[in-house]
Amino acid sequence: MNTTYIDKLAFIEIRDRTVLETRSIGKDKWYIPGGKRELGESDEQTLIREMKEELCVDLIPETIRHYGTFEAQAHGKPQGTVVRMTCYTAQYHGTLSPSAEVEELAWFNYSKRDEVSPVDQLIFDDLKEKGLID
Repeated sequence: MNTTYIDKLAFIEIRDRTVLETRSIGKDKWYIPGGKRELGESDEQTLIREMKEELCVDLIPETIRHYGTFEAQAHGKPQGTVVRMTCYTAQYHGTLSPSAEVEELAWFNYSKRDEVSPVDQLIFDDLKEKGLID
C-alpha cells in the first residue's frame, strides 16, 4: 500500500500542566493548533502564520523551539494517509482566542486523550511521559 503524507506544523502550549487544544468548525475531534505548510514556507513561517490566523497571537520568532515530530494515521482520511506533525513551542504576544476555522479552544489534561486525533494521542503520551501534563 502506498503511503500519503500530510505535512503539518503544530504549536504546543502548556499551561498549568495542561495542553492547548482546538476544535475546528464541524470537526468531532480536538487538535493541537497548527496547520499545513504553504508552498515555499519554512516551519517557522508556517507556524507564525497559522497561529496568527487560528489563535490571534504573534509568535516571537527567536523563542520557537522544536519539540518533536510525530506520525499517525490521519483522522478521517483513507487508510495509508499519514499525518506528520512537526511540533514546536514558542512564546507569543497577544491573547489566545479562536478565529477563522477554529470554533473553540480548551486546555486538556491526559484524561481527555480519547477526545483528540490519533497523532495528538501520541503527543499526549509523550507529554505525559515527560511529566509536562497531568
